[in-house]
Amino acid sequence: MGIGSLFRKLVGAGGEEDVLEAAVDYQGFQIRPAPKKQSGQYYTAGVISKSFPDGVKEHHFIRADTHQSRENANQHALQKGRQIIDEQGDRIFKDS
Repeated sequence: MGIGSLFRKLVGAGGEEDVLEAAVDYQGFQIRPAPKKQSGQYYTAGVISKSFPDGVKEHHFIRADTHQSRENANQHALQKGRQIIDEQGDRIFKDS
């Protein structure tokens, strides 16, 4: 494996991982699934964002949960995103 392909694999460049999923509004936040494919499985991952007076803040999350399909990973990411928001609210951005 060359340096370029290794870099693309590490940062997720190329392929279906570059497909942006639609964001879903939830309690003033936006949740965007961003599943990560590895070894034929998809990890639950996503981005939670919210607009503030000083700009948009984002919180990226990834979980060890794996799924057979991208669609199942997307649905689980939305559930996890809602759970994170319900439990932490704006505190998820404290390090932003």
